[in-house]
Amino acid sequence: MSVTRDTPLTQLPGVGEARAKKLEKLGLSAAGDLLAWYPRDYEDRRSLCAIRDAPLEGRVCIAAMAAEHPRLARIRKGLELVQVKVVDHSGALHLTFFNQGYVERAIRAGEEYIFYGTVEEQGRRRSMVNPIFERVGKQSFTGCIMPVYRLTAGISNHLLASLIRQALPCAQEIPETLPQHIRQAHQLAAAEFSAKNIHFPENEEALALARRRLAFEELFYLAVGLSFLKNRRDKGGEGFSVPPRPKEEFLALLPFSPTGAQSRVMDQTAADLTSGRPMNRLVQGDVGSGKTAVAAFAGWLCAKGGYQAALMAPTEVLAEQHYRSLSALLAPAGVRVGLLTGSMTAAGKKKTRAALAGGEISFVVGTHALISQGVAFQRLALIVADEQHRFGVAQRAALAAKSGEDTTPHVLVMSATPIPRTLALMIYGDLDVSVIDQLPPGRTPVATYVVREDKRQRMYGFVRKQVAEGRQAYIICPAVEDNPDAALPGEERPALNLKAVKTYAQTLQREVFPDLRLGILHGKMKPREKEAAMSAFASGETQVLVATTVVEVGVDVPNASIIIIENADRFGLSQLHQLRGRVGRGPYQSHCVLITGTRSLEAMERLHTLASTTDGFKISEEDLKARGPGDFFGNRQHGLPQMKLADLAGDMRLLSEAQEAARELLEQDPQLTAPENRPVLEQVRRLFADTPDIFN
Repeated sequence: MSVTRDTPLTQLPGVGEARAKKLEKLGLSAAGDLLAWYPRDYEDRRSLCAIRDAPLEGRVCIAAMAAEHPRLARIRKGLELVQVKVVDHSGALHLTFFNQGYVERAIRAGEEYIFYGTVEEQGRRRSMVNPIFERVGKQSFTGCIMPVYRLTAGISNHLLASLIRQALPCAQEIPETLPQHIRQAHQLAAAEFSAKNIHFPENEEALALARRRLAFEELFYLAVGLSFLKNRRDKGGEGFSVPPRPKEEFLALLPFSPTGAQSRVMDQTAADLTSGRPMNRLVQGDVGSGKTAVAAFAGWLCAKGGYQAALMAPTEVLAEQHYRSLSALLAPAGVRVGLLTGSMTAAGKKKTRAALAGGEISFVVGTHALISQGVAFQRLALIVADEQHRFGVAQRAALAAKSGEDTTPHVLVMSATPIPRTLALMIYGDLDVSVIDQLPPGRTPVATYVVREDKRQRMYGFVRKQVAEGRQAYIICPAVEDNPDAALPGEERPALNLKAVKTYAQTLQREVFPDLRLGILHGKMKPREKEAAMSAFASGETQVLVATTVVEVGVDVPNASIIIIENADRFGLSQLHQLRGRVGRGPYQSHCVLITGTRSLEAMERLHTLASTTDGFKISEEDLKARGPGDFFGNRQHGLPQMKLADLAGDMRLLSEAQEAARELLEQDPQLTAPENRPVLEQVRRLFADTPDIFN
């Protein structure tokens, strides 16, 4: 059968309906999708080791002959073993396969195979568990540079690689979309060559050429799209011209003196609001740096000028917190603050909507309810999006459309994920970037500890001591419920010993803290259940909250002084830093305990990096180096396309090349109307499908 890019995966050998549904979870439905599913890593399986010489760390390839027929043993229901001894000139290797009954028929005595796995040693006996194997002379996935893919439950790396190998012939259908002169100027490989060698490279050089071409392509289309965004903003017409007022009037309302960084960003915001040009500004700062005070200042300035402002928060609990703090702060200035959330009564919503439409509310705080049907403003001049990574461009645009006038509202987006400034300027290409790089004086840094499993009981005792002193604790788990068969994203094997909220909370309540009041919080709960759980913790009704990372962006609980993060090695550094920011918000010394059972030296080094610094910008740089932006930034984080291959931290030189190429092309053909540039325009349209108005 000839395979084309449009061939459904169900037509490939080995893909039935059930498997097709699992592949759809990865966004894979046709052969062309497989070619665009780039590896996340590679394993070098080209060199062979003798059994006796094989190292005990890392995975290796061993060529050996089966010395006997495999033995199948059924231990109990649901568990069977296949064992076989293989030999080479240097010694014997004992193989064990769990729940892989087919191995009994697949390996034949006297035949030679290549086995790939980790060698273990007990005394003089060497063994391997569940190795990948192929018969000598019929190798596909040994003796090569093997791609490693992001997976989902029920789809193994071996299966995915097999399917992609079947799809490789249709690489010849991939059109060249980069202009020829750009390919030549930057010495970029052909599209077909790159598509094949990114998956199954002939050698290291071929892999480097393929990756360079594909990463350049991503960065180039991103740079072109960002130029369109910036041009649209620059031509965006008039914004609301807010009358200037002395900043000191607002500062007199604050119960504290702002930091120099806060004051600087307030000045930048005021300059934008009074310029008559629509503001599009990102305010980024570490947890607790005081971004909310900047938002309050911008809202106050608009309100005093006769305009309205709206702050969109990602959760109802956080919206209510902002509402209370802003009401208390701005009431003395005569600024009426309103609240609009999904769980309010119909009468309450109706009252707030009427007050917004009539201009009685100057500053409204809400959730996605703000963009729902029936919400109208009289003179909406400012939109503030808190925790920018929870809102996309489309949501901000939906709120902007409710301004009540033709004039474009000002937009202020806030992010607590610190990003190195140069990188932020590239990522947020349509935004001006302000950085609050100072913490308020007097904030006590959170003490952070990396703890092994053998210190668990001591850690429980520490939690009990904190609660006895009147404090509260978070305990964070990576999973919601036990699922021994599930692999974590990007992992082929099931994740063992993961703490799950539901079962762990029960164990803690029954065996560890029977006298304490425990609550649970996770993403599978209904919105009202989540809000109730967080409210109970915020009020002190719950002493210990067992939760997933859903608390990463949440309400301030100044009384919470300790956060325990289970399986800490499973999280990225930036996420751990965000979680750590849940404590240290009150006057008490706070603590973050990172529990891990990992044997990985690399993972331990990452955790110790977090323990050694509270500088979010330094942590983000380390995280970017370790994981790349594909994990670090989600689509929603910045409202811009996510890169598949390009590493915004490691490909800075390539990014500069791509930006320069984009600038030169757009200087010659600003709208990409020339026939040879139409493919570029189409690619950019696909990349920016969520923001189609940039091309108007």
